[in-house]
Amino acid sequence: MTEMTGGELVVKMLESLGVTHVFGVVGGQTLAISDAIIDTDAIEFVHTRHENAAAVMADAYGRLTGRPAVAISTTGPGATNLLTGVGGAFRDSSPAIIITCNNNGENIHKDDAQNADHVDIFRNYVKYGRLVAHPTSIKQAMEEAYINAMTGNPGPVHLDFARDTIEQPVENPPEVPAVHPARSWVGSRPVAANGQVEAVAARVLAAEKPVIWLGNGGNRGKASDDVLALAEALNIPVITTFNGMGAVPTTHPLVFGALSRMGTDLTTRVIGEADLVLALGNSLNAVSTTRWRRRLPEVVQVDIDPAMIGRYYADVTTGVVGDVASFARDLTAATAAQADRARGSRADWIAELQKAESEWWELSASVEPENPGTVSPAVVVRALRDVTPEDAVLIPDAGNPGVWSFLWEMPVPYRYIKPVGFGNMGFALPAAIASVSDAPERPVLALIGDGSLGMSLGELETLARVGGPVVVAVLNDSSYGNIRQEQVLHFNGRTVGVDFRDVDFAQVARGMGLDGIRVTDRESMVRAVREGFASGAPLVVDVVLDREANAWTYEAFTPYAG
Repeated sequence: MTEMTGGELVVKMLESLGVTHVFGVVGGQTLAISDAIIDTDAIEFVHTRHENAAAVMADAYGRLTGRPAVAISTTGPGATNLLTGVGGAFRDSSPAIIITCNNNGENIHKDDAQNADHVDIFRNYVKYGRLVAHPTSIKQAMEEAYINAMTGNPGPVHLDFARDTIEQPVENPPEVPAVHPARSWVGSRPVAANGQVEAVAARVLAAEKPVIWLGNGGNRGKASDDVLALAEALNIPVITTFNGMGAVPTTHPLVFGALSRMGTDLTTRVIGEADLVLALGNSLNAVSTTRWRRRLPEVVQVDIDPAMIGRYYADVTTGVVGDVASFARDLTAATAAQADRARGSRADWIAELQKAESEWWELSASVEPENPGTVSPAVVVRALRDVTPEDAVLIPDAGNPGVWSFLWEMPVPYRYIKPVGFGNMGFALPAAIASVSDAPERPVLALIGDGSLGMSLGELETLARVGGPVVVAVLNDSSYGNIRQEQVLHFNGRTVGVDFRDVDFAQVARGMGLDGIRVTDRESMVRAVREGFASGAPLVVDVVLDREANAWTYEAFTPYAG
């Protein structure tokens, strides 16, 4: 093999492992890698305005594709700027390869410029991390990192390259296969034991009101078809966790929406009436269970990670280690002989829930703003759904956009991502850029609050550069709205640290090379969004939001009272 630098070997390995996108901010320490990317047509480099955006892009890319992208940064502040986005990928189980480039090996841990112990900094937010301090370690380190990112519960991994490791020539460079053999097996997932499936089958058949509570494992395992086939065979209602939204189409007659700390009224009723919960790919975390105050009946918890099973609610939980999709297929087969009886026995209950679902949707059918010249957030979400292509990706940001997206109907699975476990603001805009970087023709609606947009504003220029059918809908209430509403509710209307001056984000967008429009009524908003998607080019729609609408007290989101 011809002589190559360590940076060139890194890029060869990325090609071998099927990595097609690198997001990041270059610096002196990164140049041996970023320069080598110029010489390959297989990898696209998208440079960002801030490293946090690069980490979010790698996170979103992993969620949407199931494959890792790279987020790269220079040492010190470049690396620490990545950390929040990496935490989001870790908490929401998204595969990503995080590359930091350090100083020369002999100067690491000394008082060199921008010195930082990257491995220690990232340790609690990655599945695997190490310093790569010698060129002969590059290939093995990258293989191990990739395997860790992709197997079991997926997540981000971290490689910290010493500068001289990637700048110097590699003596006797290793052979790098065009297609690495690990790519053929890292997607394999464990299958539940037959005896366990049969035992669960008996319990499901005996239950009067079993419920499937599908978590993020349904997204990661692409389990929609198999879970719905199980639900249809046995007439079992399906709800999702906040992080499981998008794992099944909400338009299916047995899917009743998401359950989180805010409800909804409908899903709290479903779980409250259940006598058996099939928690599939569901960690039963704080967001799902109102910090574990929610009472649950008997639980069968299915997860590919044994460490997550019984971590909470252990006294009522039976665990099954296995892939959600294969478990659903096996359980459908194991109950087939008695499926007709079970399905019929639950018909009345399902009919009651479907009637309640129709009534629930009526709660948000027409919500007039209390303040003239503004739009109610419930109206925003429902109206945007009417003019957004069915196969579009919806990306709500942290806070109120995610909560109001309870009202978003999803006819196509795996077209919805948001930050849940880490709740990192500034997610939606970079994530939208990652989506069009992967699939330039796939439409995206980014639902973002003005607070989150303020944290990622520079990436409007990145979006202008990348292009694509992206509509950025800004829910602009000139505040950190979710926290402001909580202050109003729990602190006698007293607020502090949450209000901003009015910012015209449409004008800002135009200054960064994008089309932008500010709207104050439903009709103007609908017209702008429809025209935006038709154009195929990015558009920022700044929606002046009714500040009086409170997600914490919204009728459709309050728990079911019985």
